[in-house]
Amino acid sequence: MQKLAIQGGNPLQGEVRISGAKNAALPIMCASLLTAETLRLTNLPDLHDVGTMRKLLQQMGITAKSATGEITFKGDKVENWEAPYDMVKTMRAAILVLGPLVTRFGDARVSLPGGCAIGSRPVDLHIKGLQAMGAEISIEHGYIHAKAKRLKGARIFFDIVSVTGTENLMMSAALADGVTVLENSAREPEVVDLANCLRAMGAKISGDGTDAITITGVEKLHGAHHRIMPDRIESGTFLVAATATGGSITLRETRADILETVLEKLTEAGAKIKVSGDSIHLEMNGRPKAVNVRTAPHPAFPTDMQAQFMALNCIAEGSAIVIETIFENRFMHVQELRRLGAHIDVEGNTSVVRGVDHLEGATVMATDLRASACLVIAGLVAQGETVIDRIYHLDRGYEHIEAKLSQLGANIRRL
Repeated sequence: MQKLAIQGGNPLQGEVRISGAKNAALPIMCASLLTAETLRLTNLPDLHDVGTMRKLLQQMGITAKSATGEITFKGDKVENWEAPYDMVKTMRAAILVLGPLVTRFGDARVSLPGGCAIGSRPVDLHIKGLQAMGAEISIEHGYIHAKAKRLKGARIFFDIVSVTGTENLMMSAALADGVTVLENSAREPEVVDLANCLRAMGAKISGDGTDAITITGVEKLHGAHHRIMPDRIESGTFLVAATATGGSITLRETRADILETVLEKLTEAGAKIKVSGDSIHLEMNGRPKAVNVRTAPHPAFPTDMQAQFMALNCIAEGSAIVIETIFENRFMHVQELRRLGAHIDVEGNTSVVRGVDHLEGATVMATDLRASACLVIAGLVAQGETVIDRIYHLDRGYEHIEAKLSQLGANIRRL
């Protein structure tokens, strides 16, 4: 099993290009099931999850041709309407084929996802929404089986904000008969990116980026070209790493408007930030100040940045409270940070982090994608060598992270 070895103590310096967003790429790849024509996607990140989604779509009959950073999909030969367990268990985003399959082909069989390390992500919102649109749904042998002659527009209210639920039902409604309104829908930039792609394919969608999205169904969608948005979580992770190490970095091909809460918190920690076009420059002098964090659905502070700020707070001046409101089990990195000398107390969904002068390198284990990034940041500031085990989590969401960090002066290597 591969590991990362980091010799801490080097401030990050220089420039790095931000990759396309994984959380935008996966649903947009599923949109290729909505048309028989060609969907060309550029700025696709080279990630394990993108490769898995591509395999799943090809297994269904989508043809996929690659060039550097792009894939061209064609859905004129889709004959298999099933997403098997062995695909879904490794990538929960596979549930996003459910809506496109049932709305275009009238039939879909998708495995229920297995357990997720950071907590439950219920699929009942997807099921209830499709039922409201007239789909007949049964659960058989661990699979969701959905059938419908043609989905009908409906008014759907989400009990809790769900990004994948919003995306699945938005794609379902694109080919439905009539108007669908999604209320209490997710407002994440990745949802807006999917809506932009669907509009390029001929869908009629308005209200994306707000909590009420209106979709007027059309008879068919056509081919399109869409560029995947930059990854705001990768951007945030590099900015936190530069702040923690006292560095000076410039991010290229990113967007500040999708990172506002993160940039505010980094400014609060003492970083100086300048935005110019599609670049963000951050400079940090001295020890960061501790910052309180409370996660909540967009536009509030993102849960996917909680672990990275936890690492920053470990070596910051003062104490900070970190509250996680999205996932019930997203503090698994705390045990590993303690192995490096961090002072963290946890009660329920709240952590109190007391900053220490320094962390010390040790062997630690990654438990999920963002926890992995948190341990990389901790390793970059720790004295001595930190070895991070189970880094396959990192490869699911960060494109060539050790190469990018090396480019910024980090002493990091893959074992």
